[in-house]
Amino acid sequence: MIPAAFDYVVAPSAEEAIGLLARYGDEAKILAGGHSLVPMMKLRLASPKVLIDIGRIPNLAYIREEGGQIAIGALTTHHMLETSALLRQRLTALAEAAATVGDAQVRSRGTLGGSVAHADPAADLPAPVLALEAEIVARGPSGQRSIRADEFFVDLFTTALDANELVTEVRFPVGARVGSSYQKFANKASHFAIVGVAAAVELAANGTCQRVVIGVTGAGPKAVRARAVEDALRGQVLSDDAVRAAADKAGDDVQPLGDLHGSAEYRLHLTQVLIRRAVRDAAARAR
Repeated sequence: MIPAAFDYVVAPSAEEAIGLLARYGDEAKILAGGHSLVPMMKLRLASPKVLIDIGRIPNLAYIREEGGQIAIGALTTHHMLETSALLRQRLTALAEAAATVGDAQVRSRGTLGGSVAHADPAADLPAPVLALEAEIVARGPSGQRSIRADEFFVDLFTTALDANELVTEVRFPVGARVGSSYQKFANKASHFAIVGVAAAVELAANGTCQRVVIGVTGAGPKAVRARAVEDALRGQVLSDDAVRAAADKAGDDVQPLGDLHGSAEYRLHLTQVLIRRAVRDAAARAR
């Protein structure tokens, strides 16, 4: 439980952090809150030679509504997410997911940007980031770009970030008739998601489902959209029978893995159950 030796560097600005990433390349890792990376270093699942601490960069911890979007800085903590009145009202699934992360100590230090960039397959926040159709803002030596959430999570602990890029912000669109929900079945020891599901539902004036987006975490090697379920729900009255029938299609997109916490079959069952709960809850909030 002792990490390999490493050098520790504090980056006073995003530009300095990007420069350090360019200098050290694959030998460096970004440290924000540290609650994802440090445990892996203790187990020597990650052994960076250089840690670049971005936790003291000013002006990267904020939640603000602007231009039809809610912009959240990369260093915004889970505690800030779960206690934000704006998020509880407009991005409910994100606030709910943040409230389930670890314990109070973890939530006070862990960050949105760190969780997204780390891409742990059992992390909570990737599910609402997908369901709420966020864009991840990354900065690198060549400038700034936005990456759609459904293109960001590539594989196990792997994202679409280039080697020298840094997550600086996550942006969420907001709609007037959108409700969202996060439902989770957790490992009681670690609080990681055995399966977590976020759903965002927009209802048409006649009460049918105009738009639905579902993000699933914990089931497989990366967070994914349940697109077959979304397609089955779109245009439907969200009755219990319709939601159940659609949730049964989860296996078309979610390819669950088995481990000591649950078999692949068990995880698929959990996914279907949690999709039903999340969609019903999100639809009720959209009314």
